[in-house]
Amino acid sequence: MWFAGALISNIGTWMQRIAQDWLVFNHLSHEDSTAMGIVMALQFLPQLVLAPYAGLLADRADRRKLLFLTQTSMAVLGGLLGGLVLSGAAQLWHVYIFALLLGVITALDSPVRQTFVSNLVSDADLPNAVALNSMSFNSARMVGPAIAGVLVGAVGPGPVFLINMVTFVAMIIAIAKIDTGSLRPMPRVSRANSRMRDGIAYITSRPDILVVMIGAFLVGTFGMNSAINIAAMATTEFGYGANQFGFLTSTMAIGSITGTLMAAKRERPRLRFIFGAAGAFGLTCLLAALSPTVVVFAVVLIPMGLAALTFITSANAYVQVSTEPQMRGRVMSIYMAVFMGGTPIGAPVVGVVNDTLGARWGLGVAVIAGLVTAALGFFWYWRSQHLHLTFDRSRRGFVRLEKDADYSPVTAALEVQEPR
Repeated sequence: MWFAGALISNIGTWMQRIAQDWLVFNHLSHEDSTAMGIVMALQFLPQLVLAPYAGLLADRADRRKLLFLTQTSMAVLGGLLGGLVLSGAAQLWHVYIFALLLGVITALDSPVRQTFVSNLVSDADLPNAVALNSMSFNSARMVGPAIAGVLVGAVGPGPVFLINMVTFVAMIIAIAKIDTGSLRPMPRVSRANSRMRDGIAYITSRPDILVVMIGAFLVGTFGMNSAINIAAMATTEFGYGANQFGFLTSTMAIGSITGTLMAAKRERPRLRFIFGAAGAFGLTCLLAALSPTVVVFAVVLIPMGLAALTFITSANAYVQVSTEPQMRGRVMSIYMAVFMGGTPIGAPVVGVVNDTLGARWGLGVAVIAGLVTAALGFFWYWRSQHLHLTFDRSRRGFVRLEKDADYSPVTAALEVQEPR
C-alpha cells in the first residue's frame, strides 16, 4: 500500500513541477529559460533553508501524522493553482508563489517520507525496502515529467495541476489503511539529544557518506536539470513544441525505470557502482549535447536516464542504509538538502547558459558535473583503500592495482569499514 500510494503521489508532484515549468516557459514568458530556472529554484530553495527543522521533525514526531498533513497540503496547492490557470487569471508571479509554497511543504515532507520506510520493514529487509522507496521517488522524478509533457501538449498545464491534486488521494488512503499496530517503533529522540549539529558531526565523521553527499550535490545541482535542457533542445535546437517535449522526456523515463529496477535488485549499494554511474551520466550527457538530430537525441536520452537514476537511487540507498537509526532523519534531511536544495543554484545557472550560449552548452554543464563527481569518488576510493599502480615488466607493460606496503590489516581494522 505504501509503495503504490507513494509512487502515484510522487508522479503527481513531478507532473505539477513540469507543468509549472512549461507554463512559465511557453505561456507566461517567451521561451525564457532564466524564468524557468527561477521557478525551479523557488521549488527547491526551501530544501536548503528548512532542512534542519525537517530532519528534527522526522526524528522526533509521529511520521504518519506528519505525512497526513504534508500530503493534504500539497493536494490543496495543486487544486488552487489548477483553478487559477483554468480561469485564465494566472500570471508569472502567481506561479512563483505557488512554486515556493510547494517547495516549503516538500522540504518538510521529504525526510519524513524517506525515513518512514524503516517503520514498515525489518532490519533484514531494510536495504531493499530503502532501494524500492528510493526507486518510487526517483522513478516519479522521470515518469512524472514524461506524463506531464504529453498532457501539457494535449490539454494544457491547467488540468495537470488538478490531476496532481487527485494523485495525493492515493497516498492519503494508503497512510490511513496502514495498520498502526504493524508499524515498527523507532527510537524516539528527545529534544536534548536531537540537535541538528549532531547530524552534521555524524556526517563529517563518516567520510564515505560525506563523499556521496558531495557527489549528490554536484549532480543534483548542475546535472539534474533535464526539464530545462530537454525543453531548450526541443525548441531552440530542433524546432519542436510541447508534444515533442513530452515524447523526449518519456524516452528518458524508459532508461530511468530500468536504472531504478537495477539498483533495487542489489542487496547493498556499492560506492564503485555509485560513482561509476555518475561517470556514465556525464558521458551520456556529452553524447546528448553532440546529437545531430532529434532522433539521435531521443535514443541517447535512454542511457542518460538509466545512468542518472542509477546514481540517484544508489546514493540515496547507501546513505540511508548505512546511517544509524537514531540519526537517519537528520542525515536524510541534510542529504535531501544538498541533493535537491542545490537546484536554486544550478537551475538559474543552466538557464542562463542555455539563453546565452545555447542548449548544447546547457547540457555541457551536466557533463562536467557527472565527470567531476566520478573523478572525486574514484580518487577518494583510491586514497581510502591505499592503492597504487604497479608496473609489472614481466607482463610487458601490465599495470595492476595494489595496496601500499605499509597498509596492514591492523591499520584496516582501525578504519570505519563500510560497504564499498
